[in-house]
Parts: sequence; C-alpha cells; structure tokens
Amino acid sequence: MALHHSGKIVKCDQKVDITATFGSDLVLEGFTAIPNILLKVYSHVGISDFQMLLLIQLIRFHVEEREYYPSPQMLAEVMESEPARLEHELKDLLDKEIIAVSQFYDCHRRVIFRGYDFEPLFSKISEIWAAIRAREIEESKKLLNSQELAPDMFDSKVTGLINCFEKEFGRPLSPIEVEQIEQWAAGTDAPLVVEALRRAVLGGKHNFKYINSILLEWKKNNIRTLEAVEQYDRDFHKRRAGLKKRSAGPGEVPAPEDSKTDSKKKAFIRTLYI
Repeated sequence: MALHHSGKIVKCDQKVDITATFGSDLVLEGFTAIPNILLKVYSHVGISDFQMLLLIQLIRFHVEEREYYPSPQMLAEVMESEPARLEHELKDLLDKEIIAVSQFYDCHRRVIFRGYDFEPLFSKISEIWAAIRAREIEESKKLLNSQELAPDMFDSKVTGLINCFEKEFGRPLSPIEVEQIEQWAAGTDAPLVVEALRRAVLGGKHNFKYINSILLEWKKNNIRTLEAVEQYDRDFHKRRAGLKKRSAGPGEVPAPEDSKTDSKKKAFIRTLYI
C-alpha cells in the first residue's frame, strides 16, 4: 500500500555520515527551477531585487513544501527580513498585479484552499519576451535585407579594393578607411576607384581625401567608366589648349600665367588628371 507523506522524512539511523547525508539531502530534496527569462527581465516588470528573492522563496514553498500560501512569519524564517517588511513587499507585488491570491482545488484531498497565483507574473514576463523576440525578428529581417542588397559579389569587390589599397599604401587600413572604401564600392565601379587610387599614388597623394576629390569630380561630370575618364581627359586638354589660343593674339605666343591664384588652381586640376 502506497503511503503519502507531507512532512520531511528523516532516515532512522544512529550511525550518521554527515557528509553523505548532506549529499543525499542535496539531491533528494529537489531543486527549484527559475526560468532564465524571468531572471533577465524581472526588473522591466517593476520587480526589485528583494522582491525577486521573495518570489523565488514563494515558488520554492509551492514546489518543495506544497505550501501555497506561506505567511510572512514562515518567509521570515528563510529570509533575512522582518515579517512586517515581507508583508509590505507581498502587498506591493499584489498591488502591481505581479502575483495574485486565488483559490485552488486539491483533487486528491477534495479540498479548496487559497494560495499565491503566479500566472500574472508569467503573463507579464511573456509580454516582455514577445517584445524582445519581435525586436530580434525585425533586426534579423533588416540584416537579411542588407545581405540581399549587398551580396557576396559586393563583399568580394570590397575585399579586392581593400587589398589593393593596402598594397599601395604599404600598411593595413583603419576601420574608418575600410568604411570609406565600402561607401565608394556601393556607388562606384571598382575600376574607377582603382584608377583614382593610381592617380593619387602617381601624384604622391597617399590620402583618402584626395582620392575622394577625384571620385567626386568624376561623379559630378557623370563619368562612370574608364573610357569616359579617358574621354574627359582628352576634352579637358582640348579645352585648355583652346583657352590658350584664344588668350593669345594673332601670331602671338600665349602669355604665361601671371596670377598666382589661377596657377594654383590649374596646378591642382592637373594633379587630378595626370
């Protein structure tokens, strides 16, 4: 015949190995499982650290001792707190609808009794979890969309440009420089970026600001291919030659540049189109 025991069961043995007894009780008295989600988000529900420990003790009483409505005095025996404070904290948890007091039915003993109800707590926790999960899903969608917009071809394009720049500069690039290359690669064909790099290196301008000025000039003039760059250079030299001819009279040799400002401006333009 099966016997049902509600109290603590102690082994009747005068010879006690206290270490072994501790190990036995450690396992046989069971464990109180607290969800990690609850431990991570309880502060978002308005639960203080002390109240969280109080909730853990309430759950332990419920699971281990089948005590569904422990009094403040009972709780004070396992917590370093006075019954008056525990009564206040319990009232605060009830007022914030984190826990409730409900009636329960014991099918075995056929009795109805009152006890603390944890459904409001886990309802609030589930709402927090749902909000976190929705945010994670939204972030994952954004990441997937960004990967679709930037396929492997783009990644290999950026990697190739980074390798090219590091080889020419003779050093690893900084994160800011890598970000700049990524921006160039997103809106400019790689050959144009390499050509701008080549012109900067030939001109002794090993800096990203100078390279960016070349690319901006090309973009301003709607230049998208190397062929267009070559044509733009030819047109530039033709315009320059035409200006010199018009500035000189019939049979005269074009005069040298007298203005320092014009000279500097033209010198800068020449560096862009070596």
